[in-house]
Amino acid sequence: MPFTALGLAPALAQAAAELGFTTPTPIQREAIPAVLAGHDLLATAQTGSGKTAAYALPLLQRLTQAANHSPRRVRALVVVPTRELAAQAGEVVRALAQHLPRQPKVAVVFGGVSINPQMMALRGGADVVVATPGRLLDLVEHNALRLSAVELLVLDEADRLLDLGFADELARVLALLPAQRQNLFFSATFPSPVQALADALLREPLRIDVPAAPAEAAVILQQAFLVDSTRRTQLLRQLIKDQGWQRVLVFVATQYAAERVAAKLHHGDLYATSFHGGLSQGARQQALGEFKEKRWDVVVTTDLAARGIDIEQLPVVVNYDLPRSAVDYVHRIGRTGRAGASGLAVSFVSPATEAHWRLIEKRQGLSLPLEVLPGFEPTETAPPPSPGDGGIKGKRPSKKDKLRAAAAAAARKPD
Repeated sequence: MPFTALGLAPALAQAAAELGFTTPTPIQREAIPAVLAGHDLLATAQTGSGKTAAYALPLLQRLTQAANHSPRRVRALVVVPTRELAAQAGEVVRALAQHLPRQPKVAVVFGGVSINPQMMALRGGADVVVATPGRLLDLVEHNALRLSAVELLVLDEADRLLDLGFADELARVLALLPAQRQNLFFSATFPSPVQALADALLREPLRIDVPAAPAEAAVILQQAFLVDSTRRTQLLRQLIKDQGWQRVLVFVATQYAAERVAAKLHHGDLYATSFHGGLSQGARQQALGEFKEKRWDVVVTTDLAARGIDIEQLPVVVNYDLPRSAVDYVHRIGRTGRAGASGLAVSFVSPATEAHWRLIEKRQGLSLPLEVLPGFEPTETAPPPSPGDGGIKGKRPSKKDKLRAAAAAAARKPD
């Protein structure tokens, strides 16, 4: 099925083909006609499914079908959780618009960098803004842009927006938008807080569910190694050497751990660097770009890289620290084994985290043997069990849960 069969203009279909979209993906086949028809949308799609183009293509077509506006007003707003996703989404929107008779002005704004260049770029207005919530509000407060003319709102990775604690900022953004608009929610999962927000915002939405293809999920080989927490770096170095891993993305729990583990690996004659939210935007872009160019052997990262970042043919992912939730486990290992390529996901389990690992296994329907590499037999003992669920998010409302509820409540307020 060609893109033109979905109702897209030839110029947009040509741009999609130049980006490698020869035929629509499942999410694109279902979402594009729905968005063009003006429906609100609630779409479940994994990273790498083509969801950015699924909303960018009809968004651009709807902008071009309406009369030209002068001066430019923000008519389409895309809200994303991270700087990296904002940059990637902005690049896709611009690339897809390259053959349009009147190319829309696309502004990409996010925190972590000086606000002044972004304010300068918004002079004269913009048709499409791709933004993280905090920087968007900063620009509104500086009178650099107004959101009163937004016709189409996209929340990309809505679950991540709320999980990262953006609920309060998101509620403030929603209060600045006109009541009459089209709303598109794209998310890998729809936990109850996201569903509540969707129920408050969306008007008779179409629901699209595009699960990960079983064939793609099957190409990721998963392993778990039992190892003392103090010997994980040694084990990682040994596995890289023995298995001949060329590029490895290593997940840890904190920014400090990312710096520490990367430094230890680098001192062990591996080209290793860190990637986390504490780095400047320039440093993050450089590290990610060089990793994609295969100039680094290892990148040690936090969950910042678990979603919204596409690294082609990444062979190995390692959970140096186990993720807090089973959902985060899925997103972490999903950085490898993409687009039909094979991949390997390795998890380090210490005696102290074995109970937590068993919960992840249970919730993911896994049953992996805990392997022990000769020479790395564990000597640590597990601490006595404590009340609770082993560390995975429980059912008591957390601070983030309360912020999510506040965002949903703000959205329900009468106009």
